[in-house]
Amino acid sequence: MRITARHLGGWTMKRFLVGLAALLLAGMAGSASAQTMSYAEAGALIAKSCGPSIERFCAKDNLGTGAVRNCLMAHQDQVPQQCFDDYAAARASIAKRIAAQGDAWNVCNANIRQACAGVQPGDANILTCLQSASKVIRPACKDILVDAGWWQ
Repeated sequence: MRITARHLGGWTMKRFLVGLAALLLAGMAGSASAQTMSYAEAGALIAKSCGPSIERFCAKDNLGTGAVRNCLMAHQDQVPQQCFDDYAAARASIAKRIAAQGDAWNVCNANIRQACAGVQPGDANILTCLQSASKVIRPACKDILVDAGWWQ
C-alpha cells in the first residue's frame, strides 16, 4: 500500500509530519547556529510551518522519496516563505549535529586522555567522565558535544 498524507488524520498527521521531516533531513549537509536541534525539534518546526501546505498540495505524495519537497517547490508561490526558511534552518542544524557527532572524538581526544584515562568506553562512560570533569574540559570540546546533542 502506498502511504500518503491523505491516509492520515489528527494526531497521526503530526507524527507523519515529524517523520517526514526526519526523512527529509537525514544525511543533508549545511551549517547552522551554535546549538543544533534534534530530529524531533526539526520535525516540529517543519510541521508547524509546512504542515498545512503539505496537507493541501502534497497529500498524495510518497514519503522518503523527495516527492513532498519537490511538491512544495512546485507550489512555491503558494507555500509560505516561512516553510522554506524553517526547512533550510532545520536541514542546516541537523547537518551540523551529524558533523559534530563525527568530529567529537578528534576534538575531545586530548581531554579524554587527560581527564578520563582508564575509563572503559561504552554506555556513555567517557561522556559521563567528561561531564564530571567539566571544569578542565576545553571549550572546543564542550562546544562540539553541545552541537552533537550530547551535552546540555
